Amino acid sequence: MNAPIALFVHARPDHVRRTLRSLLANEPAAQSELYVFADGARRPEVQPAIDETRRVIDGLSGFKAIHRIYRDRNLGLAESIISGVSAVLAKHDKVIVLEDDLLLAPHFLSFMNDGLEKYAHEPVVASIHGYTYPVDCELPETFFLRGADCWGWATWRRAWKAFNPDGAELLASLRERGLGKAFDLGGAFPYMQMLRHQVAGRNDSWAIRWHASCFLRGMLTLYPGRSLVENIGQDGSGTHGGVRTDYRSGLGTRQIRVDNIPLAPSGIAEAAVARSLGRGRRLDRRVVRYVARRIHELGRWFREGGRT
Repeated sequence: MNAPIALFVHARPDHVRRTLRSLLANEPAAQSELYVFADGARRPEVQPAIDETRRVIDGLSGFKAIHRIYRDRNLGLAESIISGVSAVLAKHDKVIVLEDDLLLAPHFLSFMNDGLEKYAHEPVVASIHGYTYPVDCELPETFFLRGADCWGWATWRRAWKAFNPDGAELLASLRERGLGKAFDLGGAFPYMQMLRHQVAGRNDSWAIRWHASCFLRGMLTLYPGRSLVENIGQDGSGTHGGVRTDYRSGLGTRQIRVDNIPLAPSGIAEAAVARSLGRGRRLDRRVVRYVARRIHELGRWFREGGRT
């Protein structure tokens, strides 16, 4: 049986249209229940975009059933996803989770459902993920990485029970067990910093807590060797992100086979992802240095009266 789909939307109607078109191009969509969680407005000026987004959802068809949950207040992304996923899993034993800025390959749902069926009774497997990072080598058809992820994913009720919303407790456990470096992929990406910032209230990421919850338990997530998801929201339109292009993998065109593989992290894939994320961090640092240098040069130019 196909897993129900939970889609989280807010105030980006154009992105929602593109996400839904790509989702409906997946053959299993017509036999899948869809739950749409639409968050409320944080500021009055956002209301027109929210109203337009909800009109898109009101006119939606093509699924086995559609459940529309319209929030009267703004929960924020973290609370919306945590409560929404929990609500769906109170009724169903599995769920596929999407946000309103994801473009999906035509075989995305097939891969998700195949993975959910194959690993339903493997306690070490936390989730199935649709996005794969842009890497510099060929990856296995499918592979596992330790922890969890957040761009087009699926899980079971049994695995979601591992989610710990207490970031401070997660951070303390990682430190006590000496797992900080491993959690940061050997220093390639600042996951520990993200978790510290969540604890300090500088971000409200549910995803870093989901990843840490699974990582601490040694749980695994299954990835496709070719990305089945593209994030189209890193264009400055979202609440939590700016403009980025370094995470674009392109969409795989062939169906992914979910075959038997060892229940262990892939060393090849982990090293490739670490290199990919490391390149992104180096690019970020170069941009920061360039902007700082230009600001310094402009400041000197103004102090000198605009003389060249």
